[in-house]
Amino acid sequence: MTKTRRPYAAAAAICAVLAGCSTPAPIGDTSPSDPLTRTLKEGERPAAPDFSGTTLEGRTVHLSDYRGKVVVVNAWASWCGPCRAEAPELAKIQRAWAGRGLQVLGLDNDHSRADGLAFQKDRRLGYPSLHDPSGRQALRLPRGLVNTQSLPFTIVIDPAGKIAATRMGAVTQTTMEKIVTPLLPTTGKKPGRSPAGDPSISR
Repeated sequence: MTKTRRPYAAAAAICAVLAGCSTPAPIGDTSPSDPLTRTLKEGERPAAPDFSGTTLEGRTVHLSDYRGKVVVVNAWASWCGPCRAEAPELAKIQRAWAGRGLQVLGLDNDHSRADGLAFQKDRRLGYPSLHDPSGRQALRLPRGLVNTQSLPFTIVIDPAGKIAATRMGAVTQTTMEKIVTPLLPTTGKKPGRSPAGDPSISR
């Protein structure tokens, strides 16, 4: 069960996703028996908002910096149990597919920047996270796409900057492989630029 900001949020998240799964058709080999994962056909993908702000290290990052890459945006907090459990999996995802043009970008909901930074360093995540204590970044997403009151959740953005898939709850490398593999090139590095001077961002 996902960590919630409100008692009813987890149930609402499941209901919202179940309601939405009947509309979009899958783009890849995502299991139809998984109600927490939603994929969108290429022609039906909405544009992703240009998430922007400062990372936990204090550097400025814009989602548009990664145009041309597949971006896995993950909303988390250090106090969230499922977020803590999935962190090693997200680190694996970054390492496994960075060379093919994938970038993980976190949205840290910790009130204290220090708490988020300590968690990032302790887990050696290897990818940046925007500090977003109020959750305002996620509120820019199209309505009904995910339940922003429940953590964690993940948004997959294709190289054109469109939202290709969503996931409520913790992710694993195995579950994400079915979503991101159809979006990645077969070989070689995907074009995209990373903000200068940020060692935590894979190039």
